[in-house]
Amino acid sequence: MRLGFRLKHHFFSAFREFFVHHHGSLEFRAKIFALVIAANDKPPVESYIVVKDIGMNIYNGDEERSDLLMLSTKELIQKGKDNGFDIDLLVNSILKELKIIPRYAKKIDIKALRPLILLSHDQDTISYQENILEFLQNTKEEILNKQIIEV
Repeated sequence: MRLGFRLKHHFFSAFREFFVHHHGSLEFRAKIFALVIAANDKPPVESYIVVKDIGMNIYNGDEERSDLLMLSTKELIQKGKDNGFDIDLLVNSILKELKIIPRYAKKIDIKALRPLILLSHDQDTISYQENILEFLQNTKEEILNKQIIEV
């Protein structure tokens, strides 16, 4: 990453919601990635590269935005390690956001999350991550079906 981006990121991280376009959407996506990655006790560095690559696809090659997605994901995972922001709190935060902004359910892309599981080597971790993906898929379908019924 470029030095200019790093400096800007440190400044913006404190004021991200004011300076980053669609901040809430980016943060929601970061929580989804962090949820899958944090299920691995020792997440490989390659996980963040996968997040950046997925971000490049999501944001049509916008490197700055995909870097922000990667760094936001990394911050959430670090926050979990440092402050006890565990997976249960992350799940609750995701569910709370989905209640407030149901259209975010469309941002849950199980196919894009699968490469993160391929980086795990422990069978228990893989099973846990698979369960998380199943939970996310079920939650997405439930919310989208509820929206269809309400229309």
